[in-house]
Amino acid sequence: MDTPPSPASLTAQSGGTYNVAAPTPAERNEMPDIEIEPAAILDQLHKNGVTQVVWLPDSETTFMYQALTADPEIELVPVTREGESIAVALGLWIGGKKPVVLIQNTGLFESGDSVRGLALDMNFPIVLMIGYRGWTRHGVTNDSAARYTEPILNAWGIEYYLVESDEDIERISICFEEVEKTQRPVGCLFGAEWRPG
Repeated sequence: MDTPPSPASLTAQSGGTYNVAAPTPAERNEMPDIEIEPAAILDQLHKNGVTQVVWLPDSETTFMYQALTADPEIELVPVTREGESIAVALGLWIGGKKPVVLIQNTGLFESGDSVRGLALDMNFPIVLMIGYRGWTRHGVTNDSAARYTEPILNAWGIEYYLVESDEDIERISICFEEVEKTQRPVGCLFGAEWRPG
């Protein structure tokens, strides 16, 4: 097994290789603030027939929370731990609903046993909307949450798509198409901050 370079200087890529190319100081200063419009995400959820969003609210998703609480068609189902989110969503799905799970990548790690035992072992067709905390776009991050996100999804065999801006928003529908095709969980990584609507 390969030993990765120091944690502060890498992002793991699929297949166990590592990207250690750091941005120059000029590139770091030119990195645009990328944000995603909550209304565009809601449009995708409506387009794909989502009935509930199961999540543990956090400080990074305030604008999405505001948009969801104002939406009369999609029910917001809060949980007290991310590990509960998969079980709650599975119960809704068994009851004929079409939920999604919205959690941060650290919450994905916390819910690992539920992902394994419920989502994967039971072939639960669910879209996991995952906040990509620590994502820097240049492959260098000091936040271990970002470094471990994709390797963990790869280890679990969960396909995923990255959404970094409103231009990528159609990838949410691709996640739903993949879920329908495979009847397995699919991840949608959000590598940007939510912006006010």
